[in-house]
Amino acid sequence: MAALRRLTLGPAAALLRAQPGGAGAGAARRWVRALRRSPVRVLPPRKEQRAAAPAGRELAEPKGARPGPSPARPGPRYEKAEAGDRRLGKVVTIAKSKKFRDQHGKILLEGRRLIKDALDAGALPQTLFFSTVGHLKELPEEKLKKTTLVKVKFEDIKNWSDLITPQGLIGIFSRPDHAKMTYPAVQLQNSLPLSLICDNLRDPGNLGTILRSAAGAGCSKVLLTKGCVDPWEPKVLRAGMGAHFRLPIIANLEWESISNYLPTDTQVYVADSHDPRTQDKMEDVSGKASSYGWVSRPHNLKAQIGREDLAFDSESEEEEQGTDEAWIPELDTQCYHENWTLAPAAAVVIGGETHGLSTEAFRLAESTGGKRLIIPVVPGVDSLNSAMAASILLFEWKRQLQLREKQESKGQKFPALG
Repeated sequence: MAALRRLTLGPAAALLRAQPGGAGAGAARRWVRALRRSPVRVLPPRKEQRAAAPAGRELAEPKGARPGPSPARPGPRYEKAEAGDRRLGKVVTIAKSKKFRDQHGKILLEGRRLIKDALDAGALPQTLFFSTVGHLKELPEEKLKKTTLVKVKFEDIKNWSDLITPQGLIGIFSRPDHAKMTYPAVQLQNSLPLSLICDNLRDPGNLGTILRSAAGAGCSKVLLTKGCVDPWEPKVLRAGMGAHFRLPIIANLEWESISNYLPTDTQVYVADSHDPRTQDKMEDVSGKASSYGWVSRPHNLKAQIGREDLAFDSESEEEEQGTDEAWIPELDTQCYHENWTLAPAAAVVIGGETHGLSTEAFRLAESTGGKRLIIPVVPGVDSLNSAMAASILLFEWKRQLQLREKQESKGQKFPALG
């Protein structure tokens, strides 16, 4: 402080000497008092001085000095929804409608993982609603450049979400085209010459689980006939756990066009839970499709004819029996664990639990030399869930194929029984 006083009093003394009679003494004293009240502030060194400082003797930052503002990081631009913004509610309500999805070609995806899988597969996002900016950092930024990003409150997403614990991320995408998708390389490397055909599957949870099993087993594609539930329904998407973006899913097909999507020399197999060879021992006159596993066919006419309240003449009885025999083509039957991997490619048909398999499924199997696959269950137990049946058959075919390839590589002959 003494050095500071000497430094500051120098100009004041010169001022006293310059003015006779001490006229400047008062001004000098006022200047000194002003310096005492407002001491000189020490400025941090400039960049040039810091760079010129010798090594090991860098100039230290003064205590209490605040660092300068860091440069802003580039990020995706988004808009913030104002109070009363109803876009999220309208979009979610419309996207949940199958009619809207078909007319406008849009689907709704929810959750970080599902949206990321869709982006990686090449799906085109249109609008993305999120509650925190951190959700955007978990997604590939380069694929969101043409997407409308809207930040909304988490409470709004929670009100419109179908999840028990929403993740704060909802996206509206263009309906994917299987021919333009880019499926994961590891999925393509493990793809098998095995296709899955879903016939009259109307339960969203079952279809989603079947798609997940098909992707896990390594199916090359999944074909859905008309009458199946929309694979892009939110419940199917949740149950599928990303399977929609791992293998081609072709929906709304007529039976006449199914063979166009199958490889040459494909054998088609139909799934059943009841062996027709033992069906006569366990007649069921309920007439429900579930009484015959996943097979839909007319009521048991023989049992009906035997009732006293039904009077059929011999001619009508023969006509009804002939219709019954022509309803389902005769197919060879075998248990699912027996070898059915001899053909270059295979396709499995799974029917819905309510309506079962259609007649066209049996005709397609007959035309390709396929068979009826039996999954035996304990007598008295209802047929298996269609998703469980599909999983059993798909992974059994994969097991048999791997076993056959292993034995053939050793020069051994694959047995008829797996």
